Amino acid sequence: MTDLAELTAAELLEGYAAGSFTPVDATEAALDRIEAHNTALNAFVLVDRKSALASAEASAKRWQAGETLGTGDGVPTSIKDMFITAGWPTLRGSTLIDDAGPWDADAPCVARLRENGAVLLGKVSTPEFAWKGTTDSQRFGATGNPWDPATTAGGSSGGSSAAVGAGMGPWSVGTDAGGSVRIPAAFTGTVALKPTFGMVPMFPASPFGTLAHAGPMTRSVGDAALLMDIVTGFDSRDWSALPTPTTPFTEGLEDGIEGLRIAFSPTLGFGKNAPEVERLAREAVTVLESLGAVVEEVDPGFADPVEPFHVLWFTGAAKVVAAYGPGALAKVDPGLRAGIEQYADASAQDYLDATAVRMDLGVHMGAFHQQYDLLVTPTMPITAFDRTRQAPDGWGSDLWTSWTPYTYPFNMTQQPAASVPCGVSDDGLPVGLQFVAARTQDRLVLRAARAYEKGSGEKFTRPASVPAKQGTA
Repeated sequence: MTDLAELTAAELLEGYAAGSFTPVDATEAALDRIEAHNTALNAFVLVDRKSALASAEASAKRWQAGETLGTGDGVPTSIKDMFITAGWPTLRGSTLIDDAGPWDADAPCVARLRENGAVLLGKVSTPEFAWKGTTDSQRFGATGNPWDPATTAGGSSGGSSAAVGAGMGPWSVGTDAGGSVRIPAAFTGTVALKPTFGMVPMFPASPFGTLAHAGPMTRSVGDAALLMDIVTGFDSRDWSALPTPTTPFTEGLEDGIEGLRIAFSPTLGFGKNAPEVERLAREAVTVLESLGAVVEEVDPGFADPVEPFHVLWFTGAAKVVAAYGPGALAKVDPGLRAGIEQYADASAQDYLDATAVRMDLGVHMGAFHQQYDLLVTPTMPITAFDRTRQAPDGWGSDLWTSWTPYTYPFNMTQQPAASVPCGVSDDGLPVGLQFVAARTQDRLVLRAARAYEKGSGEKFTRPASVPAKQGTA
C-alpha cells in the first residue's frame, strides 16, 4: 500500500477527491512519522494530536459532502514557531518568552491555512528569534537532518524542512530574513520559495523588518505553488502587504523555460564552493540548457553586502531582545548575544549607510534583470554539517553568514528566490540550486524551478524516509 506520509499535498488532494483515502488517513500517517522520528530529529516542539485528528475528521466529512473549504483542505501542515497561532504558545526558541500567553490570534498565513481547511499538526523548531542559519536553541535543543540526523537541518526554518523531509506532513510555512527557508531546503533536499517581500503578509512584524519574508516549504515545486495560492492575500495588519494576487501561482507552472535568458553565477563573484556543490550546480545548468534556456555564465557584478547586512540584522535583533527588559541579553543564545554586542555601537548613520547599500543593490539587480530573466546559483556552497556546530569543522568563522553567501543578498533586494534539490553528494547529503528573479516575478521563479525539477527527472524532490541511523535529540 502507498505510504501516505511520502505523498505530496497535490497527491493527497487527488486521493481525497478520488475517495482512495481520507484526510484522517493522511493525518494519522503524518502523526505516526512524528512519533517514530521526532526524538531523533527534534523537528516538532509542539504536537496537538487531538486537534489535528478532529480537524482531519471534519475535513473528511467535507470531502464526502463535496463541500471543501479550499485548496489545502485536509492537508497535514506544520507551522514554524515564529508565527502566532491561536490556542498554541509561540515561543520562538527563546527562554525569555512565557508560555502562559494569551495565545488568541493567528498570523496571516496561519489564518489563511485554517480558512482553507488545512490540518494543523503543531509547531516546528527555530533558533532563538530565527536569528541564524542552523536550528538549535537553549530552549529546545538542536534539530537534525532527515538524510542524517547527526547533521543540521539548516535554519532558521530547520524544523519545517526536517518535518517536510521526513514525511511529517507534506508542507510547512517558514520565514526567511537571510536565507532561512532556502538554507534548510538545500540541506534537506526539499523545496522552498522566498517570495517577493510583502507577497505573504506578516503579523506581528518581524524584528528583522523588511528583510523578513514568509514562504512555503514543500517536497515539490507544484506544492509550493499550491501553498502560495493559500497564504498570499492582503492583510490589513501588515502595512507592507501587497495586493491579493489575481492569477493563481499554479497557472503557467508547466510552461517551461525555452528562450529564457539565464545568468549562471556559481559564486556571485565572492563565494567559494565545495567541489561537489560546484559539480552538481554545473550539471544542473546543462539541464536548463537542454530545456531551451539561453544560459550565460556571468556574475551579477556586486560586492558582498555582508557588513551592511550585519548592521541591519543585529540592530534589529538588539531591538527584539531589549523588549524583554534589563538582563535579557545575558540569557539569549551566546552567538546572538555576541552579534548584538559587536554592533551595539552602530549609529543611525551606520544604519542609513547600510540602507543606502541595500537600495543601490536593488537598483543594480533591477538593471541586471533587464538583461537576464533569471539568475541561477548554488543555494549553499556546502552540504549539511554536524548539528552541534555553528559552522563546518575548520571553517574560518562561526557566524552563519560566513557560509551562506548566496542567500542574504536577495533579502536585501527583496527579490523572489527558490531552492530546489539538484543532487546528492558522495556522502549522501543533498545540494540545492537557487533561482532568483526580479521583484514580483514569483511565478517565473516557480516556473523555472518546476522546469528544472521535471527536466532532471524529479530524482531528488522526494527525500528518502528518515534513515535507520539515528542521532540524538
